[in-house]
Parts: sequence; C-alpha cells; structure tokens
Amino acid sequence: MALKCREIPELPGLGAIHLRGGSSGVDNTVRWPYLAENRSFSNWVRGGELVFVTGISSHRSPANLAECLHEGRDCGISGLVVLTGDAYIGQLPAMLSRLADGLAIPLFEQPYSLPLVDVTETIARAIVASERAQEPREGGLAEALIASIGSHQLERLTRQYLPGLDGALMDSRDLLEAWLNERGNQCAMAEALGCHRNTIRNRMNRLVEEMPPKAEPNEYFKTLVLAHLLSRP
Repeated sequence: MALKCREIPELPGLGAIHLRGGSSGVDNTVRWPYLAENRSFSNWVRGGELVFVTGISSHRSPANLAECLHEGRDCGISGLVVLTGDAYIGQLPAMLSRLADGLAIPLFEQPYSLPLVDVTETIARAIVASERAQEPREGGLAEALIASIGSHQLERLTRQYLPGLDGALMDSRDLLEAWLNERGNQCAMAEALGCHRNTIRNRMNRLVEEMPPKAEPNEYFKTLVLAHLLSRP
C-alpha cells in the first residue's frame, strides 16, 4: 500500500508532527518529500510530493504560506509541512489552517527541534518499503499479505501478538531462517550457522523462556515464525 499523508505522524520518530488542517485530504499518496527553498516551487515538483517549507533561505510571511497552499493545489502536491519555531516561522496563522481545509490539502506543523534530515529520511524509507511491498514476487503469498495490510499495520500486529519481543525477533532471524531451511533439524541448523548443536538448543530454549507467561508454546512459536516470514527484508 502506498504511503498516505495520515500515516506521516505515525512513522517512527515523527510523533511531533501534527496535522493542522486539510483533514479531508489525508488519504493523499505521498510520492516523495521535497524541501522548497525558493518562494515558488511549481517548476520543481511533479505531483504527489510532501512539500516542506522552513523560512530559512526564503522569508515566509502568512501571505506567502497561503500562496504555497494555492500553488500546491495547482501542482497536485500531497501535502504541506511548515516548520515552526522562534527562529523563522513563529507559529501557523489560524487562517492557514482554514485555507488548508478549504483546499483539502493536508497541512502539517513540524517543530524546528525535529531534524529535517531525519524526517525526510524516515519518509523516504517508508515510501521505498511500501513500493517494495507492492512488487510481485515469486511464490509471493507473504508479499501479497504485506501489500494487502501494509507494512505499518504489520508492525502493529507484530507488537500486538508478540508484545515486547521485537528485539527477540530481530536477534533470532538467523535461527528462525535456519529452522525453516533445515526443517527443524538442529544438527543441520548448527552446520548452517557454523556453531555447535548445543548452541542451537540453548537459543531455541531461550526463545521459549522469553515468551509471554500465558502463551501456549506451539502457538507462540508459530506466531514467531510467521512474523519472521512476513518481515523478511
């Protein structure tokens, strides 16, 4: 599933970004983040961009911010993110939120304290991941499921059914992959991973020890293997 505007504040580390207007357009697809350094950006976008304005290289008055929204509508951008803080753009004018509502363009506010490079990198990674999830792959039932529910929903389901065990899943990827490839044969798993059979046995035992108190071991292990299969790189 393509990344939507409504998902931006839900991405890891982006909780400080808030939607301030244009809620009717939150299902707009984000094709790519774009930093607008000039007063006008119409010559530099192709549609679907999430446009960021900072006021650092070009002064952004309330009137110019309104122009950005109008220009964004004409260019088909997915949304507008305004960085606010004491240094440049102090706060979003109320009229800007109302204008965003009228134009149905999602208007986000991002504090300057949140590094823009981290924000754009996180968004770019999410876009690439969503595109990869949509690519047809050989024998792709797992890929079809991911494409159907979306990578972010998959992460939420993993946290729901494996609470507090994200780390265990990451640390056990090689073990689970070997278990699948060698059909549970611990001698073959040890050879594949270049370790002693006792190491495999101990690691398998630790997986059981880390499961939630009320979990049924067989169901827990099946859930762990399924989560591994669905979250393969």
